[in-house]
Amino acid sequence: MTHIQFNIKHLRGLKKFSQERFAEELKWTRSMVGSYEEGRSEPPIHRLIELSNYFDIPIDILVKNDLRAAKDTSFIEVGNKRVLFPITVNEANEDLIEIVPAKASAGYLQGYADPEYIEQLQKIKLPFLPTGTHRAFPISGDSMLPVKDGSFVVAKFLDDINDVKNGRTYIVLTKNDGLVYKRVYNTIKEKHSLELHSDNKAYQPYEVKTEDVIELWEFTCCINTQEYDKDELKLSSIMNMFQELRVELESIKKI
Repeated sequence: MTHIQFNIKHLRGLKKFSQERFAEELKWTRSMVGSYEEGRSEPPIHRLIELSNYFDIPIDILVKNDLRAAKDTSFIEVGNKRVLFPITVNEANEDLIEIVPAKASAGYLQGYADPEYIEQLQKIKLPFLPTGTHRAFPISGDSMLPVKDGSFVVAKFLDDINDVKNGRTYIVLTKNDGLVYKRVYNTIKEKHSLELHSDNKAYQPYEVKTEDVIELWEFTCCINTQEYDKDELKLSSIMNMFQELRVELESIKKI
């Protein structure tokens, strides 16, 4: 199924262009734009190439995917014409985020660049999120305590690896390890790499070369799917846990 007629009209609308103005931008005729948008004809390959170059969106995305859920044209290109879709909205014009389920997280490394894989992910509304493209990722293991196994980290896409802030936590997608959630330190200038640290000091830090980093998502919030035991909520237990993990306590002291 082709979505091209709806996508042309929608993308033109996002630019707030009339058919005449849009035709001028692409050096088409107004009747040509109208014909494509009304489905009376479909653009030939050379017109699709012009459309693809204008919006910087791959042709297969323009043809195969319904882009009407996108509320702006800021499609993010990440290497070799791959598109990370912008914020999608529901019928009430509320922002939605995609959820990578635990069972599907192992396939994220293969599917992150596949629009069909991303489109089939469930979406939820989190009205308190700041602006930006967000996604929710499942957490497994105990390397980032007190974030529990089975929790979800909601994170914002970071399009420039050089913007990594030392000591902040990120979801990192790498060629060798797939998805990991770590505290990251920027050593790009010195070593052309990032240092990935676990808050649980039983796990050793390690380096990842910048060329091996596929995606970075900066922590926004955590959704815990398990109830804390009453002993875990005692201040003494929390302090002991942090001390055992040798996590910096400066933020706690300031409270």
